[in-house]
Amino acid sequence: MRPLPYTIFFSRWLQLPLYLGLIVAQCVYVFHFWVELVHLIEAAFGSADAVRAIAASVQPCDAAQMAAKSPAQACPVVPTKLTETLIMLLVLGLIDVVMISNLLIMVIIGGYETFVSRMNLENHPDQPEWLSHVNASVLKVKLATAIIGISSIHLLKTFINAESYSEKTLIAQTVIHVVFLLSAISIALTDRLMAPAEHEAKAIDGRLNND
Repeated sequence: MRPLPYTIFFSRWLQLPLYLGLIVAQCVYVFHFWVELVHLIEAAFGSADAVRAIAASVQPCDAAQMAAKSPAQACPVVPTKLTETLIMLLVLGLIDVVMISNLLIMVIIGGYETFVSRMNLENHPDQPEWLSHVNASVLKVKLATAIIGISSIHLLKTFINAESYSEKTLIAQTVIHVVFLLSAISIALTDRLMAPAEHEAKAIDGRLNND
């Protein structure tokens, strides 16, 4: 291979530090998950500090709401004990972390396998099912689906804790979620329309090779 094509081909390894950085980001998410889980366990045993930490995490004060209301009404009252709503919001937050972690795994493993180098996991017993047929199109659809799931969790948390947000924020989050849905549908339809053409091209190549 000539030097210039080899250099261009070798440049794919420049993505490796990016994937390693995403692994570090996932480590941060794991740490955050366990911190929130410890707060939940401590709050279940009656720790007031843990309850306040959970409330601060799941009941943020919306800036627009603070501007529209008096300081006394801007933020919800901080609870002194663990409530069902707090548990639900925190658990949804933990699910959100898990789904983002799944998204990171898909980007790291799928991206490395698709754009950098093969991992040769065909006969590995722990190979994820989705990795056996991963390509750029499949990865796009799976990422879009994962983003919709994450957006759904955020939207559900917002509506459960609606008193902490302004009407403008609620509408904006709903519109953004609908845009995500439409984008995912468009990606899936485009992929389905392109699949027959790709299959036909492979069939033609196969016939030419046989001839």
